[in-house]
Amino acid sequence: MALVDEAKIYAESGKGGNGVIRWLRTKETARGGPSGGDGGKGGDVVLVGVRDIAALAQYRYEKKFHAEDGGAGKNELKHGGNGEDMVLSVPVGTVARAIDTGDEYEITDEGERVVLFRGGRGGLGNARFKSSTNQNPFQQTDGKKGKGGDIELTLKIIADAGLIGLPNAGKSSLLNALTRSKSKVGAYPFTTLEPYLGDFHGYILADIPGIIEGASSGRGLGIKFLKHVERTGVLLHLVSASQDDPLAAYEEVRREVESFERGLARKKEIIVLSKIDLISREECETKIQLLARETGREALRVSVEDPAALASFTRELSRILAKR
Repeated sequence: MALVDEAKIYAESGKGGNGVIRWLRTKETARGGPSGGDGGKGGDVVLVGVRDIAALAQYRYEKKFHAEDGGAGKNELKHGGNGEDMVLSVPVGTVARAIDTGDEYEITDEGERVVLFRGGRGGLGNARFKSSTNQNPFQQTDGKKGKGGDIELTLKIIADAGLIGLPNAGKSSLLNALTRSKSKVGAYPFTTLEPYLGDFHGYILADIPGIIEGASSGRGLGIKFLKHVERTGVLLHLVSASQDDPLAAYEEVRREVESFERGLARKKEIIVLSKIDLISREECETKIQLLARETGREALRVSVEDPAALASFTRELSRILAKR
């Protein structure tokens, strides 16, 4: 499933309704005391978290959103109606940033609501201005304007496990084999251009875009790569068995993860030697032992071309995710 993981929109809360000048009318007099009601409050702009990883796609073409204005006050001290909120659904894991102020808001739970812009207050009707010295006020106030601005919406994937590694480490093929997703694979030296997700027995696996040297400083797809890894539970670090120096390949990606900071270096990481069908059993054992010994991490092996190896890896991955 390809993701829309970034969107820029404009949102504005509603204007408060105006207070009004009205008079109580009776049989005895054409104009009684002041009875103008207050205006209603303008609607808020609200973000709400949903369990729909693709929810940002709705903002690909529709870019402007406006909450309803409050209604004007009425006669007989009746309050104007409050404007309806503009509710914007975003996936759990979304960070919203107000461009003008730099304020950030984070949605981490389903159903969580965050008010981005509060609606304007309603104005006061002339009944509010009646006093002992002003029995027939001709005063009222207009409602306050709403607030708004450009908003950047950024989804930071919350996945149970994220597949990382150099381009062509076999991440897309493994995700497809484990989850039957449709991750597209690019020709070397390019790689998956967007994160792809798959459902693995109820766990979410993410194929994270391939990393290149200098990713942590913004080269290529690096920042997008690291941004998504930031919210992933466990890292499955794929190293292709075809690499002459698998340890060097591992360390290249690891350096970028550590350079990015934000706690990535402390995440649980499991090394996966992929494409083991390309080498002999003896060479596979040598590379597995090298990676485990030099990194101090658990090292697994897999091949999407070998049903037995794939089945064994599936059992191990199920154990790891269940343990978490």
